[in-house]
Amino acid sequence: MIIRLSKIVMSACLCFAVSAGFAQKAPREGDPKLTEYWDPAVRVITPGKTAADAPSDAIVLFDGKDASKWKSQKDGGAVKWKIEDGALVVVGGTGGIETKDGFGDCQLHIEWRTPAVVKGESQGRGNSGIFLMGRYELQVLDNYNNRTYANGQAASIYKQTPPLVNASRGPGEWQTYDILFTAPTFQEDGTVRTPAKITVFHNGVIVQNNTTIWGSTQYVGTPNYEKHSAKEPISLQDHGNPVAFRNIWIRPL
Repeated sequence: MIIRLSKIVMSACLCFAVSAGFAQKAPREGDPKLTEYWDPAVRVITPGKTAADAPSDAIVLFDGKDASKWKSQKDGGAVKWKIEDGALVVVGGTGGIETKDGFGDCQLHIEWRTPAVVKGESQGRGNSGIFLMGRYELQVLDNYNNRTYANGQAASIYKQTPPLVNASRGPGEWQTYDILFTAPTFQEDGTVRTPAKITVFHNGVIVQNNTTIWGSTQYVGTPNYEKHSAKEPISLQDHGNPVAFRNIWIRPL
Protein backbone atom coordinates (compact mmCIF):
# COMPACT_ATOMS: atom_id res chain seq x y z
CA MET A 1 0.00 0.00 0.00
CA ILE A 2 2.85 2.39 0.93
CA ILE A 3 4.74 1.52 -2.26
CA ARG A 4 1.60 2.07 -4.39
CA LEU A 5 0.95 5.44 -2.69
CA SER A 6 4.55 6.54 -3.34
CA LYS A 7 4.15 5.69 -7.03
CA ILE A 8 0.96 7.73 -7.19
CA VAL A 9 2.67 10.73 -5.58
CA MET A 10 5.65 10.45 -7.94
CA SER A 11 3.36 10.24 -10.96
CA ALA A 12 1.41 13.28 -9.80
CA CYS A 13 4.66 15.27 -9.35
CA LEU A 14 5.85 14.24 -12.81
CA CYS A 15 2.54 15.27 -14.39
CA PHE A 16 2.69 18.64 -12.61
CA ALA A 17 6.24 19.25 -13.81
CA VAL A 18 5.32 18.39 -17.40
CA SER A 19 2.21 20.59 -17.22
CA ALA A 20 4.23 23.49 -15.78
CA GLY A 21 6.80 23.18 -18.54
CA PHE A 22 4.08 23.10 -21.17
CA ALA A 23 2.38 26.14 -19.61
CA GLN A 24 5.61 28.13 -19.86
CA LYS A 25 5.89 27.35 -23.55
CA ALA A 26 2.22 27.92 -24.33
CA PRO A 27 1.46 31.15 -26.24
CA ARG A 28 -0.04 33.98 -24.20
CA GLU A 29 -3.56 34.98 -25.13
CA GLY A 30 -5.40 38.29 -24.87
CA ASP A 31 -4.85 41.89 -25.85
CA PRO A 32 -1.17 42.99 -25.82
CA LYS A 33 -2.29 46.61 -25.36
CA LEU A 34 -3.35 45.76 -21.81
CA THR A 35 0.34 45.77 -20.85
CA GLU A 36 1.21 49.04 -22.61
CA TYR A 37 0.99 52.60 -21.36
CA TRP A 38 1.79 55.77 -23.28
CA ASP A 39 1.39 58.54 -20.72
CA PRO A 40 3.17 60.18 -19.15
CA ALA A 41 5.62 60.28 -22.05
CA VAL A 42 9.33 59.90 -21.27
CA ARG A 43 10.99 63.31 -20.95
CA VAL A 44 13.22 64.22 -23.88
CA ILE A 45 16.76 65.55 -23.32
CA THR A 46 19.72 66.14 -25.60
CA PRO A 47 22.73 63.95 -24.78
CA GLY A 48 26.25 65.30 -25.01
CA LYS A 49 28.21 64.74 -28.21
CA THR A 50 30.51 62.43 -26.25
CA ALA A 51 30.05 60.49 -23.04
CA ALA A 52 32.01 63.18 -21.20
CA ASP A 53 29.84 66.07 -22.37
CA ALA A 54 27.02 67.27 -20.15
CA PRO A 55 23.51 66.38 -21.34
CA SER A 56 20.97 69.16 -21.63
CA ASP A 57 19.40 68.51 -18.21
CA ALA A 58 22.68 68.49 -16.27
CA ILE A 59 23.82 71.15 -13.83
CA VAL A 60 27.34 72.21 -14.79
CA LEU A 61 29.29 72.63 -11.56
CA PHE A 62 32.55 73.66 -13.22
CA ASP A 63 32.99 74.58 -16.88
CA GLY A 64 36.70 75.42 -16.85
CA LYS A 65 36.18 79.11 -16.14
CA ASP A 66 33.67 79.68 -13.37
CA ALA A 67 33.92 78.32 -9.82
CA SER A 68 30.97 80.36 -8.54
CA LYS A 69 28.93 77.22 -7.73
CA TRP A 70 31.54 76.33 -5.07
CA LYS A 71 32.63 77.84 -1.78
CA SER A 72 35.48 77.41 0.67
CA GLN A 73 34.89 74.89 3.46
CA LYS A 74 37.09 76.94 5.76
CA ASP A 75 35.18 80.19 5.78
CA GLY A 76 32.27 79.82 3.35
CA GLY A 77 33.78 82.46 1.09
CA ALA A 78 35.08 82.32 -2.46
CA VAL A 79 37.12 79.35 -3.60
CA LYS A 80 40.85 79.84 -3.03
CA TRP A 81 41.99 77.17 -5.48
CA LYS A 82 43.52 78.19 -8.83
CA ILE A 83 41.87 78.02 -12.24
CA GLU A 84 44.55 77.09 -14.77
CA ASP A 85 44.08 75.95 -18.37
CA GLY A 86 40.42 75.13 -17.78
CA ALA A 87 41.08 73.16 -14.59
CA LEU A 88 40.38 73.82 -10.92
CA VAL A 89 43.64 73.09 -9.09
CA VAL A 90 44.04 72.43 -5.37
CA VAL A 91 46.10 75.02 -3.52
CA GLY A 92 47.47 73.15 -0.54
CA GLY A 93 46.57 74.58 2.83
CA THR A 94 43.57 76.61 1.64
CA GLY A 95 41.11 73.88 2.61
CA GLY A 96 38.55 71.86 0.75
CA ILE A 97 35.72 73.25 -1.33
CA GLU A 98 32.04 72.33 -1.50
CA THR A 99 29.06 73.06 -3.70
CA LYS A 100 26.76 75.84 -2.62
CA ASP A 101 23.77 73.60 -3.38
CA GLY A 102 22.95 70.25 -1.87
CA PHE A 103 22.38 67.01 -3.78
CA GLY A 104 21.03 63.56 -2.99
CA ASP A 105 20.49 60.80 -5.56
CA CYS A 106 22.52 61.80 -8.59
CA GLN A 107 24.62 61.01 -11.61
CA LEU A 108 27.97 62.80 -11.30
CA HIS A 109 30.68 63.21 -13.92
CA ILE A 110 34.09 64.52 -12.87
CA GLU A 111 37.52 64.48 -14.46
CA TRP A 112 40.71 64.68 -12.43
CA ARG A 113 44.47 64.71 -12.87
CA THR A 114 47.33 64.07 -10.47
CA PRO A 115 50.61 65.98 -10.91
CA ALA A 116 52.86 64.95 -13.83
CA VAL A 117 55.90 65.36 -11.60
CA VAL A 118 55.75 62.46 -9.18
CA LYS A 119 56.45 63.23 -5.55
CA GLY A 120 55.89 60.93 -2.60
CA GLU A 121 54.48 57.43 -2.45
CA SER A 122 51.45 55.54 -1.22
CA GLN A 123 48.90 58.04 0.19
CA GLY A 124 51.30 60.96 -0.27
CA ARG A 125 51.12 60.90 -4.05
CA GLY A 126 48.40 62.90 -5.83
CA ASN A 127 45.89 62.57 -3.00
CA SER A 128 42.44 64.15 -2.95
CA GLY A 129 38.88 62.92 -2.61
CA ILE A 130 35.31 63.43 -3.77
CA PHE A 131 32.83 63.45 -0.89
CA LEU A 132 29.22 62.67 -1.82
CA MET A 133 26.94 64.55 0.57
CA GLY A 134 30.13 65.81 2.19
CA ARG A 135 30.53 62.46 4.00
CA TYR A 136 31.07 59.52 1.71
CA GLU A 137 34.51 59.63 0.07
CA LEU A 138 35.45 58.29 -3.33
CA GLN A 139 39.23 58.34 -3.26
CA VAL A 140 41.37 60.27 -5.75
CA LEU A 141 45.00 59.14 -5.80
CA ASP A 142 47.88 58.49 -8.19
CA ASN A 143 47.92 54.69 -8.19
CA TYR A 144 49.90 54.18 -11.36
CA ASN A 145 52.73 51.90 -10.19
CA ASN A 146 52.07 53.15 -6.67
CA ARG A 147 51.03 50.55 -4.12
CA THR A 148 48.95 51.50 -1.10
CA TYR A 149 46.31 49.83 1.05
CA ALA A 150 43.61 48.41 -1.22
CA ASN A 151 40.68 50.20 0.39
CA GLY A 152 42.53 53.51 0.16
CA GLN A 153 43.59 53.51 -3.47
CA ALA A 154 41.99 55.41 -6.34
CA ALA A 155 38.31 54.55 -6.88
CA SER A 156 37.97 52.98 -3.45
CA ILE A 157 35.22 53.98 -1.06
CA TYR A 158 37.86 55.22 1.34
CA LYS A 159 38.67 52.84 4.19
CA GLN A 160 35.69 50.69 3.13
CA THR A 161 35.57 49.00 -0.28
CA PRO A 162 38.46 48.70 -2.77
CA PRO A 163 37.78 49.02 -6.50
CA LEU A 164 37.19 45.86 -8.51
CA VAL A 165 40.28 46.68 -10.58
CA ASN A 166 42.96 49.37 -10.75
CA ALA A 167 42.09 51.32 -13.92
CA SER A 168 44.48 54.20 -13.23
CA ARG A 169 46.19 56.21 -15.94
CA GLY A 170 49.66 57.65 -15.51
CA PRO A 171 50.63 60.80 -13.63
CA GLY A 172 49.65 63.98 -15.46
CA GLU A 173 46.96 62.22 -17.53
CA TRP A 174 43.31 63.16 -17.23
CA GLN A 175 41.11 60.52 -15.65
CA THR A 176 37.34 60.22 -15.41
CA TYR A 177 34.85 59.13 -12.79
CA ASP A 178 31.24 58.53 -13.78
CA ILE A 179 29.25 58.02 -10.61
CA LEU A 180 25.73 56.86 -9.85
CA PHE A 181 24.91 57.61 -6.21
CA THR A 182 21.85 56.70 -4.16
CA ALA A 183 21.59 58.64 -0.92
CA PRO A 184 20.82 56.90 2.37
CA THR A 185 17.44 57.29 4.02
CA PHE A 186 16.71 57.41 7.73
CA GLN A 187 13.93 56.61 10.18
CA GLU A 188 12.58 59.35 12.42
CA ASP A 189 14.74 58.10 15.30
CA GLY A 190 17.90 58.44 13.17
CA THR A 191 18.41 54.76 12.40
CA VAL A 192 19.19 53.81 8.81
CA ARG A 193 16.23 52.82 6.66
CA THR A 194 18.34 52.21 3.52
CA PRO A 195 22.13 52.66 3.25
CA ALA A 196 23.81 54.67 0.52
CA LYS A 197 24.77 52.86 -2.70
CA ILE A 198 27.32 53.79 -5.33
CA THR A 199 28.32 52.64 -8.80
CA VAL A 200 31.51 54.04 -10.30
CA PHE A 201 33.13 53.83 -13.72
CA HIS A 202 36.82 54.78 -13.67
CA ASN A 203 38.07 55.65 -17.15
CA GLY A 204 35.09 53.75 -18.56
CA VAL A 205 35.72 50.63 -16.45
CA ILE A 206 33.28 49.63 -13.73
CA VAL A 207 35.10 49.60 -10.40
CA GLN A 208 32.22 49.87 -7.89
CA ASN A 209 29.09 47.90 -8.77
CA ASN A 210 26.10 49.03 -6.70
CA THR A 211 28.38 49.02 -3.67
CA THR A 212 26.84 49.53 -0.24
CA ILE A 213 28.47 52.38 1.68
CA TRP A 214 28.90 51.45 5.33
CA GLY A 215 28.64 54.97 6.70
CA SER A 216 30.50 58.27 6.76
CA THR A 217 34.17 58.09 5.85
CA GLN A 218 36.44 57.76 8.88
CA TYR A 219 40.23 57.96 8.82
CA VAL A 220 40.41 56.27 12.23
CA GLY A 221 37.85 53.75 13.39
CA THR A 222 34.87 52.18 11.69
CA PRO A 223 32.39 54.06 9.51
CA ASN A 224 28.99 54.93 10.89
CA TYR A 225 25.83 56.71 9.81
CA GLU A 226 24.47 59.86 11.37
CA LYS A 227 21.11 61.18 10.24
CA HIS A 228 21.37 64.10 7.83
CA SER A 229 19.33 65.97 5.24
CA ALA A 230 18.17 64.40 2.00
CA LYS A 231 20.40 66.84 0.10
CA GLU A 232 23.91 67.85 1.12
CA PRO A 233 26.86 69.52 -0.68
CA ILE A 234 29.47 67.65 -2.69
CA SER A 235 32.99 68.46 -1.55
CA LEU A 236 36.49 68.13 -2.98
CA GLN A 237 39.41 67.56 -0.63
CA ASP A 238 42.56 69.58 -0.09
CA HIS A 239 45.12 66.93 0.88
CA GLY A 240 48.06 69.18 0.11
CA ASN A 241 48.70 67.86 -3.42
CA PRO A 242 48.00 70.03 -6.53
CA VAL A 243 45.36 67.71 -7.97
CA ALA A 244 43.29 69.24 -10.78
CA PHE A 245 39.59 68.86 -11.62
CA ARG A 246 37.58 69.78 -14.71
CA ASN A 247 34.33 69.14 -16.58
CA ILE A 248 32.21 68.60 -13.47
CA TRP A 249 28.48 68.12 -14.03
CA ILE A 250 25.64 66.50 -12.16
CA ARG A 251 22.15 65.23 -12.86
CA PRO A 252 19.91 65.04 -9.78
CA LEU A 253 17.79 61.90 -9.99
